[in-house]
Amino acid sequence: MRKPERSVPDTNTIVRYLVGDDPTLAAEAVSFFDDVRKGDLKALILESVIAECVYVLTKIYRAPRARVAASLIDMLRYKGVVNEDREELIRALTLFSEKRLDIVDCVLLAKAAARGDRLFTFDADLRKLAERA
Repeated sequence: MRKPERSVPDTNTIVRYLVGDDPTLAAEAVSFFDDVRKGDLKALILESVIAECVYVLTKIYRAPRARVAASLIDMLRYKGVVNEDREELIRALTLFSEKRLDIVDCVLLAKAAARGDRLFTFDADLRKLAERA
């Protein structure tokens, strides 16, 4: 069987890496992400995992929005991250740190703007932001 060319880390792996609250799991996560950072391993970080990480880190661990966003943005910039939507996710996390929006709304705004699409929403504040994007 052929070795996969890339890995898809889950929320637990990313949280262990960022929080380090379980020494054994954190050590494995650090080893994995060190290799991704250097480009020795390829990783695809799914949008849904980013959203769940934001929720877990802000709601369960009570980490500040700006710190969560900065940590995830740094990770998305690792050499081995192969996301085609990397810039859109970075834009969404930047919006998340700057505005009082939930991460899903930030992803919607970033992806619609990047693709030149119109965001269809009944949320007046979100619509105003989308019109400015």
